[in-house]
Amino acid sequence: MLKSYIAFDIETTGLNPQENEIIEIGALKVRGGRVADRFIEFIRPQAQISPMITNLTGITNDMVANARSRSSVVSDFLDFCGEDVLIGHNVIFDYSFVKCSAALDHLPFEKQGIDTLKIAQKALAGLESKSLGSLCEYYQIENKSAHRAYHDALATAKLYQTLAHYFEEQNPALFKPLPLTYKIKKQQPATPKQLSFLNSLVRKKGITPTWDPDTLSRSEASRIIDSLLKEK
Repeated sequence: MLKSYIAFDIETTGLNPQENEIIEIGALKVRGGRVADRFIEFIRPQAQISPMITNLTGITNDMVANARSRSSVVSDFLDFCGEDVLIGHNVIFDYSFVKCSAALDHLPFEKQGIDTLKIAQKALAGLESKSLGSLCEYYQIENKSAHRAYHDALATAKLYQTLAHYFEEQNPALFKPLPLTYKIKKQQPATPKQLSFLNSLVRKKGITPTWDPDTLSRSEASRIIDSLLKEK
């Protein structure tokens, strides 16, 4: 098994990496099979966190209110990752969000990765559920705070080591790092109608915009509008 890698996980406001936002990144840097460094940080989203996401993750709007911006946190996370292989459970989901976030600042994020979900799907085909929670229960891996980024990343690292112990020798190809690929769709700029409506909401609510109208995309504008309309 790899002795040096980054295991990571993120929490988000939804499932679409080009419309939803990262609200937490958790990662651990493994060296010689041991945790050598950690990355744990909230991100302040532009849109409000929905009650559904709060119920799932335990992350509230108050918890991220004073967090740093997406740009600052993601830039630091890219530095943390360096040239390491990434390990995640359904790693392409987490990778796609970070790549889309990095691309907003014209930062490259081309990585190799290992997916513990894909390993489990092949090695444990008879197991009904391959979710991280189910696999942790199956192997008696403790996860003190599921659906929080760092704890899920740590559980993923333990799962990777467990799967490698049982299955890598007989199926080494399953554990080989592969290039992570996600194609970012070209973003359409916000429409004049959206910008006009946003300006109207800003005046009505007496708030200071945190977005740049010249670079705002159509999907970002929709997200901000939805968030402002939900605010009391």
